[in-house]
Amino acid sequence: LRRAKRRVEKAIKEKKIFAVQGPYPVIRSLLRARGWVERKLPREGRQLKQQLGGQKKQQPETEPETDGDEQGEPVLNPRGGAQPSLRTTEPLHYPWPCNQEVEEAKEEEDDEDSDEIHDLMSHLVRDQVPNFLWTIRLSSIDQELLQRIEVVNRYHWVHALSTKEGLCLSLQNLPWFEQADPSTFFPRCYRLGTTEEREAFIEDFRLTAARSLLKLALEKAGDRLVGTEQPPKSDKGPGPRSSLSSPSRLAEEALEVCEQHLGVLEHQDIDRKTPSPCRTCIDWNCFLQDYYRVAHEGAGLALSRVQRERCQDLLRRLAEQLPQFSIEGDLNVWILKPSAKSRGRGIVCATRLEEVLQLARGCTTPSARVCEWVVQKYVERPLTIFGTKFDIRQWFLVTDGNPLTVWFYQDCYLRFCSQPFSLRHLEHSRHLCNVSVQKQYKTSPHQDPRVPPSRVWSSKQFQAYLARLGLADAWHQVMVPGMKAAILNSLRCAQDHMGFRKGSFELFGADFLLGEDYQPWLLEINSCPTMSPSSAVTRRLCANVQRDTLRLVLDRKDNPSCSTGAFELIYKEAAVSPRPAVGINLMVEGCSLKKP
Repeated sequence: LRRAKRRVEKAIKEKKIFAVQGPYPVIRSLLRARGWVERKLPREGRQLKQQLGGQKKQQPETEPETDGDEQGEPVLNPRGGAQPSLRTTEPLHYPWPCNQEVEEAKEEEDDEDSDEIHDLMSHLVRDQVPNFLWTIRLSSIDQELLQRIEVVNRYHWVHALSTKEGLCLSLQNLPWFEQADPSTFFPRCYRLGTTEEREAFIEDFRLTAARSLLKLALEKAGDRLVGTEQPPKSDKGPGPRSSLSSPSRLAEEALEVCEQHLGVLEHQDIDRKTPSPCRTCIDWNCFLQDYYRVAHEGAGLALSRVQRERCQDLLRRLAEQLPQFSIEGDLNVWILKPSAKSRGRGIVCATRLEEVLQLARGCTTPSARVCEWVVQKYVERPLTIFGTKFDIRQWFLVTDGNPLTVWFYQDCYLRFCSQPFSLRHLEHSRHLCNVSVQKQYKTSPHQDPRVPPSRVWSSKQFQAYLARLGLADAWHQVMVPGMKAAILNSLRCAQDHMGFRKGSFELFGADFLLGEDYQPWLLEINSCPTMSPSSAVTRRLCANVQRDTLRLVLDRKDNPSCSTGAFELIYKEAAVSPRPAVGINLMVEGCSLKKP
């Protein structure tokens, strides 16, 4: 008791009282090793109040949905120690990485402190306002008390960055903030809940179908393009193939549409009345049905010599005008996502326009109505490793909103799918790299044995793989600069809609896909990225990023030259003086003029 009192008195004097909500045993152990004392939180479903006494013991509850991708929610056991919720699949005490600071924290906890002394110290600080809070969500914290906590790991209102709808809308405004084109790093995306964007998506789908038809026509003429797939061969022999009523007419319509679209892209419509590509006399319903027969059913399509030359020239010129031409295949695949869900929930890949619109209209459940659906162009030509799709989880840390200060973590990891990549099969096991999705599937017997059994690689393993291919410079010269630029551009156009707070910070997880040319494409940004390890790689990296985050937000205040681990400062803008709210009324009133 005397030792607990001495440690509590010292912690109060040095302002080292902390609280943790969520499955973060690494954070807890590191802070304890630094001499911090924990004020333990109530069970899930109750808010952190100023007084903790008199609470009754409850059974654990399941986790409510969140816009982040963290999967666990801690509750109190009868002895006061944190336990995983019923939906948490990871053990409480994760295996620790081999680094000195974390090992020392573990040894100190094991050798000197028992659960009883931490429970006792927590009881002694039950009336103290925590100086540091690490929480999985702010909504579970009493707002009055939250204002008195000095350092919190979450910002209010990050939806402009961390939801799919918010990021889509924010990046539409990027040209107002930066001389950058979001279509060079963010696959084009539309919010289906707005009439204007739904119509823009329909037009985009039709134009992409026309380009895809021209690619297929060249393939069938023997001039195969890289990154396209042939229709699947039937196991039942040749059989009857779908036929088109007028193949030459279909090819001519696709050429006409693409020529008109190219005219718009080259601004030829300014000087003359060039019709909108999707508002011509073409019957789009018939055109799309014929395109589906060619793309998905193997219907025949022939080009004349003149049409073939026009087609080659058109596609070459369109590739110069369209930044995303390189990620398009010939099947026109789109991906439909609920705006505010994470971990791959509710995501569907589709290749037909009516299917996308029907799926969006079919959202009738109460939980789904809360969020808007977005539809995004699927990257049909991704870089694959051993024939398998993967994505990259890249962390970055925002430590201030004014001036905006951004740190990029130099270690990241790759997540593999459990089946070989194929656009002819749109199962989640081939196309969604989320760990929470892939853990539901066994590794396919057709998978290349070189794909790691854990389906995870560190960035260093990836760099070694690139070096073996003779592409050692691609990581530092193409991929990393591209990821940094995408993160900064996203933050710059979303920062005015985010609730920054002095002294607080937030760690984000950005998901990237690489194109065949090694250019990174931003898919989404997650708040509260999961720290639950799914492999030896993530066990080490997740512990390291938490350790380095504490170094930045705690040590750097008093020692600007302290080690920041693998974090690299990539942006710090000039501070902007806050605009005073003087309540100026900018409304102009007038009256109509009357004849004398």
